Order: sequence, then C-alpha cells, then structure tokens
Amino acid sequence: MQDPNQDTEWNDVLRAKGILPPKQKEAEITEEQIQAMVDDAINKRTDLNDGSKQIDDMTLDELDELEDSEDEEVLQEYRKRRIAEMRALASKAKFGTVREISGQDYVSEVTKAGDGIWVVLHLYANGVPLCAIIHHHMQQLAARFPQTKFLRSIATTCIPNFPEKNLPTIFIYHEGQLKKQYIGSLELRGEKLTLDELEFLMGQAGAITTDIKEDPRPQIRDKMLADLENQNIDFY
Repeated sequence: MQDPNQDTEWNDVLRAKGILPPKQKEAEITEEQIQAMVDDAINKRTDLNDGSKQIDDMTLDELDELEDSEDEEVLQEYRKRRIAEMRALASKAKFGTVREISGQDYVSEVTKAGDGIWVVLHLYANGVPLCAIIHHHMQQLAARFPQTKFLRSIATTCIPNFPEKNLPTIFIYHEGQLKKQYIGSLELRGEKLTLDELEFLMGQAGAITTDIKEDPRPQIRDKMLADLENQNIDFY
C-alpha cells in the first residue's frame, strides 16, 4: 500500500478531494531545541581550548583548566554566538516543502512574499510528464534550500486561459519582482531534465545558492564524442 504521507501526484489529488487529510506541517524549532543543539555543539566543539581536543578527550588537568573563569567566559560567549547564529538560520528556513496555491493566493504568496524572499513558482497541468518530473525535483530542492519558497499551481487556476503549450512554466521572483522565467519544454530541457540541471538553472537565476556552477548537461560536442567512442570509431 502506498504511504499516504508521501509527496506524490496521486496523494496530492486525494488530499485535494478530501480523501486524505492535509499533510502535517513540520514543527518549528523551539527555544529549548535551540538550547539543546547549542549544548550538544559545545560538547563536540574541537576548538574551545587549544583547538586540539574535544571535551570528552580532555584529561582531568585540562578539565580543571577549562573551569577557570577565563575559559568559562569564552564558553559563554561561544554559547551566545551559536544561539544567535541558529536563531538567524531558523528564521530564514521558513519553507522546506512545495506548497500548492491558487490564483487567489498569487499576490500574497508571490508578489508580496516579503523582504529578501526568493519564490519559485511552477505552473503545471496534470497529465504532462515533464510537469511531474519538475515537481519531483522541486520537492528535493525545497527540502535542501528551505530559505527559498517553492510553490506550484495548476496553470489555468492561477492564470485563466494560460496556453497548455507553454507548460511547464517556472517563474522566479525576488521581493515581488519577476527575475527569471522558463517557459515550455524546450527551455526546461524536456523529459530528460535531471535534478542537478534544475538546481543549476535555479542557481543561475539566483533563487538558491548552489555549488553547481557549470551546466551538468553534456554539450552537443561531448555527446557526439561519446557516441563515436561507443561505436569504437577513431576520431583523432
């Protein structure tokens, strides 16, 4: 039996019809969790004293030195800094999933998303294979880049009479301004689109910060050389 909690096209349909309950939102990070994470990080920190040992590996003499007022002051300063860093990260990591919106949500969710917010909106139609591929890839990207808001909407519910030939379409907004658009199968590289390629495109548009700086898709010349090698043809 298929897991009802999975993010699949079929489960989305069942949720939309009320057959499955809505997915539960991930719990927000609480102050207590932040504190516990900081305490755990401190215990594993390798540079508290001379940068050479973890607390668990210190001798009794080294532990006595750590209890000196100067070390305690350093420890408290580190704690404050890590709490501030983790609060800042938690405040930015607001999203993490691909959410479905309607045309009524467009202004509030996209053009008024807020300061510093990047929005990736996927317009799709059911039954279009590339739309399903993009949704699958976007789910993984949304989890890895929770600072970016990933949305999707059935094209005609968001923009009346939107041409199906233009699907899939991806709009990328930043602070309410359209920064990039990918319209149709050609611009989105067809049904062989890989996760790395979509990540590269999102990174090129500025929507995410990715380590993929070069296009993962082999260029035409590379493909031709690979085909020749497969045919054992000496092309030199």
